[in-house]
Amino acid sequence: MNKKIRIGSGAGYSGDRIEPALVLAEKGDIQYLVFECLAERTIALAQQQRKIDPDKGYDPLLAYRFEKCLSVCKKNGVKIITNMGAATPLAAMEKVKDIAAVLGVKDIKIAAITGDDVLTQVKGSGLPIFENGESLNTIDDLIISANAYVGVKPLVEALDNGADVIITGRVADPALFMAPVLHEFKWSLEDYEKMGKGTVLGHLLECAGQVTGGYFADPGVKDVPNLSNLGFPIAEINEDGDFFLTKVKGTGGMVTTATCKEQLLYEIHDPKNYITPDVIADFSAVSFEQLAKDKVSVKGGSGKEKTGKYKVSVGYKDSFIGEGQISYGGPGAVARAQLALDIVKDRLELTGLPHTEARYDIMGVNSLYGDKISSGEPYEVRARVTVRTSNPNDAKKVGNEVETLYTNGPAGGGGVLKSVREVIAIKSVLIDSDLVKPEIHYTQL
Repeated sequence: MNKKIRIGSGAGYSGDRIEPALVLAEKGDIQYLVFECLAERTIALAQQQRKIDPDKGYDPLLAYRFEKCLSVCKKNGVKIITNMGAATPLAAMEKVKDIAAVLGVKDIKIAAITGDDVLTQVKGSGLPIFENGESLNTIDDLIISANAYVGVKPLVEALDNGADVIITGRVADPALFMAPVLHEFKWSLEDYEKMGKGTVLGHLLECAGQVTGGYFADPGVKDVPNLSNLGFPIAEINEDGDFFLTKVKGTGGMVTTATCKEQLLYEIHDPKNYITPDVIADFSAVSFEQLAKDKVSVKGGSGKEKTGKYKVSVGYKDSFIGEGQISYGGPGAVARAQLALDIVKDRLELTGLPHTEARYDIMGVNSLYGDKISSGEPYEVRARVTVRTSNPNDAKKVGNEVETLYTNGPAGGGGVLKSVREVIAIKSVLIDSDLVKPEIHYTQL
């Protein structure tokens, strides 16, 4: 009953910093380092990349992260778990194997978990869309990806089979952190109380620096020290499922009951019924205690039997956004910016540009909250026009109209930026878990 393990969170999203992960691997006294890098839209974009190049579709920073961390992790006996495989876990596995060979890392077993791609299972199924109840068939021709949130079981199996590195596609975020716990302590997948505790652990760690003060600071209200050198979190957990959170001494940020409470409530709709593939977790009785500086005890958490359903994120081609921006400064900047917006709005009506939605904002005045709380007269502002269209050619015209304000609009406009971007949107459906068949693939040096 005295056994404990330490898990570090090396990334909370795809573009996260690499230095905190290195610090964890070198100085964190951890046994597992987890990179949680996959968001809902991220995998849809990765699927698009895979269609262009079958050898791509994994996280764009995967190679960089492994080049920096693999040697030190191997040296210190730290296993790596990540969902950076995105749309192509197998290609990611081969890339990591190549990196290991170049670095001279030997005696390493790499696992890739596939099976989350369920496009064939859901396309044409007519399943109800979770967000609006409509049939999935209404967007069937636009669908580009469908990935199920796989549970923890295949990750545990990979660890049981000696994997030093595990690369997945879409799995439930907490599962990445729960896998070492179930592997080390031999928890049953049907012990829902402990599975609930493991979900609390994973949920607190999954966003990395958010629980150590990132996305928390509010100067003068909630001050956080040295955010430029933010340390990422470590959890030390025992066989009962109780744990504490901390970080490497000397790094920036802080671990307090307040930072932990904010992260616990992140993306939670019903704290008593947080549905995952592995358990319906109950966060309502979780308690935090400040044991020491940057050390918070976490207790409570429970769960009940899983639903037998997997959530599927369905990526589809929604629209195109055309955007144009221009700046105005000095006396009367707001009035000139407003005139600029009025001109563009008239021009789009005169030219009959087809669109479904448009926004005309003065950034620094009303782009976030409308006219509700604005007061005073800023000395510099930026006018922004954004229009949703069905094709890229119409979207391009938006920025072009903003650019013409240089010589056809108010005095003193400058710094025009134009852009067109395709919107890949996400809908969700639920499918029976037995329709999802995860597979584990291995390679080694």
